[in-house]
Amino acid sequence: MLPPGSQLVFIRPGENFSFYLDIALIGGVVLAAPFVLYQVWRFIAPGLYATEKRFVVPFVVLGTIGTLSGALFSHYALYPAMIGFFGSFHSPAVKFMPSVEYTFELYKNLLLGMVVVFQLPTLVFFLAKMRMVTARFLWRNIKYAILAIFIVAAVLTPSPDPWNQTIFALPMIGLYFISIVIAWVVEPKRDKATANHSGSSKLRLVIGAMVIDQARRHNSRPVTPPRIGRGSV
Repeated sequence: MLPPGSQLVFIRPGENFSFYLDIALIGGVVLAAPFVLYQVWRFIAPGLYATEKRFVVPFVVLGTIGTLSGALFSHYALYPAMIGFFGSFHSPAVKFMPSVEYTFELYKNLLLGMVVVFQLPTLVFFLAKMRMVTARFLWRNIKYAILAIFIVAAVLTPSPDPWNQTIFALPMIGLYFISIVIAWVVEPKRDKATANHSGSSKLRLVIGAMVIDQARRHNSRPVTPPRIGRGSV
């Protein structure tokens, strides 16, 4: 992944040894993502309703897919582009010889950031289930979402080239569209039943209000005494 002619160096005695341990730790966490996510679910499950506890399978599956996709995108796309950009500033007077510690810190931060970003579909799935977001809301605010995505891509992309920013922004935009589809799939049946129930409730309230109003008007009418003719006296 380093530019041609450059190589990693370590300046502390245990730096390279710690590098291998950190690589093994990150690889183990990524591979054990299903088990880790299941343990996270078991931690938060006691605070959920019984109907919400059955979402353990979507949580584990979506979370695992997001973790692996984010790690692969960072490893094969984002990190090589960044390290290549930084290495392009070497010259005959200054040779690019990055330290193992700082290079791996950059790699680790990018990988963790992409893993978090790729959890967007999982987050939207549960927010839609809890009726906090809808597909219509996400679609209505898509222009703001795309603006925020390009801002994040501009921060993550070291090159000022708009094409590179677009390349990094496209996966995030794709995740946003996937989130809209997930929210739409989660909503329909529940929202339709809720709308029908709320509509029938409103109709009953209107009819009840009309009946009460008519009864009130009937009771408030003054009672007119019967007229007595002169011949009957």
